[in-house]
Amino acid sequence: MMNAPPSGGMPRPNSQESLLLDYVHRLERHRADRRAVHVHLSGLQAQNRREHHTRIAGNTFEQLVKLMQAQVFTLANADLMVIYKAQAQDEVEAAVVKLRFLFSDDPLVIEEQRTRQALFCTWYSLDREYDMLLALAQKMVQEENAKRNAASERKAQEAKFQAQKPKGSPFTPELLARVESSLGQADLANLMRRQAVCAVVGKSPPTPVFHELFISIADLRQTLFPSVNVNSSPWLFQQLTETLDRRVLSMLNKHDDRTLEGDISINLNVSTILSPEFLVFDDNVKAGMRGTIVLELQKVDIFADLGGYLFARDFAHDRGYRICIDGLTYSQLPFVDRERLGADLIKLVWDPSLTEEKDKKTEALRRIGVTRIILCRCDNQAGIEYGHSVGITLFQGRHIESMVQGDPRKRGLRARPRG
Repeated sequence: MMNAPPSGGMPRPNSQESLLLDYVHRLERHRADRRAVHVHLSGLQAQNRREHHTRIAGNTFEQLVKLMQAQVFTLANADLMVIYKAQAQDEVEAAVVKLRFLFSDDPLVIEEQRTRQALFCTWYSLDREYDMLLALAQKMVQEENAKRNAASERKAQEAKFQAQKPKGSPFTPELLARVESSLGQADLANLMRRQAVCAVVGKSPPTPVFHELFISIADLRQTLFPSVNVNSSPWLFQQLTETLDRRVLSMLNKHDDRTLEGDISINLNVSTILSPEFLVFDDNVKAGMRGTIVLELQKVDIFADLGGYLFARDFAHDRGYRICIDGLTYSQLPFVDRERLGADLIKLVWDPSLTEEKDKKTEALRRIGVTRIILCRCDNQAGIEYGHSVGITLFQGRHIESMVQGDPRKRGLRARPRG
């Protein structure tokens, strides 16, 4: 019988791709009178590959399946793979003609007719091309497994995010005023965190390139206002971060632990770079070390005042600092042109979905320049493996921190996990 199209939801051990691979393996000794046709329904326009289209296409071969002349596999991407006995060649060809007629208005079929290229379907004779079909089935299983794993990890991360999502009373202007007053008197040294941005090449241990310095918002909230959801008002939160910027710069100016001698990054607002506090900070930095200090800016802050950003960027570059745009997801990359914005680096947030449509995404990353990308929030080895596969060598995240802590050569480094 024809296998029913797989449904979404939980991972399915017996996916159509797995059943196809198993079937091809069983045909190894019976390949002489077997043939196959791969119908590329995935190449059709979206409106032509809805579920009912896939069902109609599969049913086209139903009579052959009932007569045990063919086996049909409806794949996750909507393609059909039909493996049949050579004696059913005419009937299979007639079914394919029917499918071409069904989708005759689709650009894929029109282009096939115009170019005379086999775009709609690919034919295989198993006595000569068995190994080719076997390799294709194996690739399909690998890709489907990768998609499932990515989807499972995405769901797990979403569940983790929802569980960690701050809860509490709204963040109000009155509360902000009280918090800012408290920040002026509080010792924030215990809330300062350092997290390494490392070069990871091949199987060598991570080598710290610089350390990001930041105030742990989670710890700050727990210390000063545990019952308040600071994310409930983005604009008040922005004001809070500007106050924190000034406190961080003040703390760095007072440090005597050689912090300002370079190899650090600090998160700042655009307005902070143009503030008197930053000028004092700049005066305390040795001129030769400014090139090793990275100023990290948020995309929202940049586009909220693009003119202000361009002025701050030119000032920072003139002084020798480097600019990094922080916290970008892949979907935001088309709207953030690194070169036109004059940024030296970007931080791309690791997400398992980056492994989907990998060729397309890899090309987009290479246009940006993989040597200019830091893959951040790498909480497991999968992020590093993906980064290496596309040429990225700079990484940041909890997993990187654990690798640094586990490397005997690096145990002397002061690196603490993000709060």
